[in-house]
Amino acid sequence: MSETPKNPFEAMMKQAHDMARAFNPALESFSPKGFEALWPTMPKDFMEFMFGNAFNKEGLDAKTRLLLTLAGLTMQGAQADTAVRQTVRHAIEAGAKKQEIVETIGQMSVFAGIPAMTRALELAREAMAGDNEDDEA
Repeated sequence: MSETPKNPFEAMMKQAHDMARAFNPALESFSPKGFEALWPTMPKDFMEFMFGNAFNKEGLDAKTRLLLTLAGLTMQGAQADTAVRQTVRHAIEAGAKKQEIVETIGQMSVFAGIPAMTRALELAREAMAGDNEDDEA
């Protein structure tokens, strides 16, 4: 890419790519999918620590925080594929049932619209595809 993109988002992405390549040439071929594969889920205890339960024992647990994060990602139009899939997998790891994930996304249809909800549900289905546990209870 030697020419300057006309789309401002493409220009920003080109600049970020050039900067990453300058920091570390190995980042030339980096993609968000690669990051997603690097750390598909984190242990529940680590999530509790990272999401604040270690510092605020009376606060929200990791499952609730992740469901809220999923709601926010859906509200943004479910445009961050990797973030939605990772959040779904992390929520399951933190104890969320599939039905809770579907309800969280479905609730956002009222605020974010049907297309955002549909996209988030597609991404959630992808993330849950490998999980064969029966979460009906």
